[in-house]
Amino acid sequence: MAFQFNFNIEGHLDNESTPPGERDLTLESSKESPASKRQREEEQDTKRAAEEFGLAPARAWEGNSVGNTDAQRHTSSLLSAADRSKHLEPQENASCLRVAKEHPVPADVKKVLDNKVMERVPGLQNINLPVVKTVLLRESFPGDNIISESFSSHSDLISGVYEGGLKIWECTYDLLAYFTKATVTFAGKKVLDLGCGAGLLGITAWKRGAREVHFQDYNEMVIDEVTLPNVVASCPLQDEENNAEEPDGQRRRNSRVAQELGKCRFFSGEWSEFCQLVLCLEEPFVKYDLILTSETIYNPDYYSTLHQTFLRLLGKDGRVLLASKAHYFGVGGGVHLFQQFVEERNVFETRTLEIIDEGLQRFLIELTFKCPN
Repeated sequence: MAFQFNFNIEGHLDNESTPPGERDLTLESSKESPASKRQREEEQDTKRAAEEFGLAPARAWEGNSVGNTDAQRHTSSLLSAADRSKHLEPQENASCLRVAKEHPVPADVKKVLDNKVMERVPGLQNINLPVVKTVLLRESFPGDNIISESFSSHSDLISGVYEGGLKIWECTYDLLAYFTKATVTFAGKKVLDLGCGAGLLGITAWKRGAREVHFQDYNEMVIDEVTLPNVVASCPLQDEENNAEEPDGQRRRNSRVAQELGKCRFFSGEWSEFCQLVLCLEEPFVKYDLILTSETIYNPDYYSTLHQTFLRLLGKDGRVLLASKAHYFGVGGGVHLFQQFVEERNVFETRTLEIIDEGLQRFLIELTFKCPN
């Protein structure tokens, strides 16, 4: 069965304000604002990484042409000349950040699939994944929410409100295909599906032996109504026979399902807030061996926070697998601009794994920490 999407693939709102990654900073002389504090922490993280890996100090990124958004210019006008030299990126207004939270797996996992219509992801070799039919969610959640807003605006993105988690983006399929072609190994790894949406990347890692998988999306509703149901429906034990006349067997099966789902954790919220949350979950925090992310570099305003997320959460020997279109018309992001951004910080090395020339050109990119000089 083919997917049914009620979206314009390249739809967006050109003039949206307050993106979740990079927002305006109001400077206060009397006290340090939360945004300033976060920027200071980011600079300290970058400095520590440079010291740890023996790297040259990061350089300020001059976002020319499409990189210079109205929000960036407005933010720069708020900074004094002295302060401007100390900041790499525009700042966020802390009041606009979408606070991160963890979503627990319900004790009765069957309820997660109540009122959900599932279908299989088409066209994937060696991968059998069920997904929620998202076009039907509009009927289940009428009124003022991200589902009704995205449908009524005919947009895949409502900046700062909804960041595309209801749609399975084209590059996700590219990365799923690459997993098979390149025989990517997940066994024993701790994996983050960043900007997960339907969660197909993380689910594949989970089904192929990852020891732990974290799913993160900007919107709470996406996690509760799409990601979590998809994970439950994809549980390796879902297809086992269920004999109601054998209660002991059913209890053992439920225990095994709970054990498998215990390898997965679910989070919503803006990236910097998500970082703060997961870094406090355990002491010491065990960083990710692998971060998977698809079509998260469409907006240059988000690059600083995304780069900082990689820096703070990726293990020293870990890697990021990132899938993206060459360019996102209207919002201005794309592979080449992001690679320039990363290179100028001199923390990560980027490598092109694959270029797909069907339709809009798409890339698969790997990021790893640079080796010590």
